[in-house]
Amino acid sequence: MDKKYNDLIGDILEAAGEKDNFDLKGAGKPLPKGYVERDVFQNFQQIAKDAGYLPYWLKLQKEIATMVHAAKTEKDIKKINKKIKEYNTACPSSMQKLPVELDKLEDAKTIW
Repeated sequence: MDKKYNDLIGDILEAAGEKDNFDLKGAGKPLPKGYVERDVFQNFQQIAKDAGYLPYWLKLQKEIATMVHAAKTEKDIKKINKKIKEYNTACPSSMQKLPVELDKLEDAKTIW
């Protein structure tokens, strides 16, 4: 073995014939100013936001809001409350919500 280290990704690209065959937008240009001013987590958040990623709890929040606005029966409320329990375990603690009741459905529609 003539290498002093294992380069798994490099070996895969080399085998595919793509080792030095990249035409990347912005190659050779300096990084944007905002990129070096933020920490890694802030950069991740921006990249995820730009890519349209939503955290699981936000997807649940939107799903629950749709369910609340369409709810009509006690069976619907039970399904919603089950989703709310799941939402409360996934979201930040400051964002947790109380279960919905059929007689207070109009109030729930303004909350969700």
